[in-house]
Amino acid sequence: MSNIPKTQTAAVVPYHGAALEIRKDHPVKQPSELAPGECLVKLSCTGVCHTDLHASKDDWPLHANTPLVGGHEGVGEVVAIGENTGECPVKIGDRVGIKWLAYSCLNCEQCRNGREQNCPKARLSGFTVDGTFAQYTVSYVHHVTPIPPNLDSNAAASILCAGVTVYRALKYSRAKIGEWVVLPGAGGGLGHLAVQYAVAMGFRVVAIDTGLEKKNLCLELGAEKWIDFREAKDIVQAVREACDGEGAHCAVVTTASGSGYTQAVDYLRAGGTLMAVGLPGEAKLEASIFFTVFKSINIIGSYVGNRQDAVEALEIASRGKAVVRYECKGLSELTEVYDALKEGKVAGRIILEMSK
Repeated sequence: MSNIPKTQTAAVVPYHGAALEIRKDHPVKQPSELAPGECLVKLSCTGVCHTDLHASKDDWPLHANTPLVGGHEGVGEVVAIGENTGECPVKIGDRVGIKWLAYSCLNCEQCRNGREQNCPKARLSGFTVDGTFAQYTVSYVHHVTPIPPNLDSNAAASILCAGVTVYRALKYSRAKIGEWVVLPGAGGGLGHLAVQYAVAMGFRVVAIDTGLEKKNLCLELGAEKWIDFREAKDIVQAVREACDGEGAHCAVVTTASGSGYTQAVDYLRAGGTLMAVGLPGEAKLEASIFFTVFKSINIIGSYVGNRQDAVEALEIASRGKAVVRYECKGLSELTEVYDALKEGKVAGRIILEMSK
């Protein structure tokens, strides 16, 4: 532990509305300063998520703490554990993942019912506590996730948020093997993983996105049908026709656009389920109450995942059933990555390597 530095490189948002800063002198919490239950993780890489962009821009109804070190898809090595930590499930040297949910109490009604992410005492990586856009981060021994030994760290990073999020949504979607699942935004970071998890779970996938690159990606990953939202004159009708003329059994909407939700209610068949996953800050969910009732439509919010969801999502990825398509960059390039995300130019995910 003596080789742990006092300072590190980190990407910091100093205050709400401020530009991102790459700081070379951000403090590293020392092993002697760790509280019981805390651990210090030396990060090798981290994914970049749209949530990080929202936190940086401060355009959500919820506001991040500042100064903010964002990021919540980190993989690294445990290098220190707080003194007097009881029943510790990890040890120094373990490779672990840091997720959006950094901490929950594990004892309230929400935690006991498997909704740890809804714990009133939840701490959120890169939002309410410092996250993974740094060389070192502090997390909590009962919430870091073991990384399967045969899964590459860069590949594992995006599973910790994007993968877990879409996996849980599909897991609780009520869709059955052989049923149609529609995935708006299928060529994006969450979407391309949703395609793979859906295929692995036996669902038939209709991918909605735009552009030849994303079309080729979705079809290669196993989508049966493709709809380009810029070319389709009537997306609702196009989805119905793609799904045997009756509409989809389920839609997992990961886009940050209100229109994606409204359309989903219209193209679902009777008894269908809308899984609301994307988090547009100001948009409203507008749907016909009459036809929502008349068609027995289910609308379910699905918010990231719990510790078990993360283990399952990583296990599926470790068997090659969900492969992250990613491009590697350095931490200093984070501002450029945010610009690409804003413009919708990122196919797959971006991974920031700490060695770059």
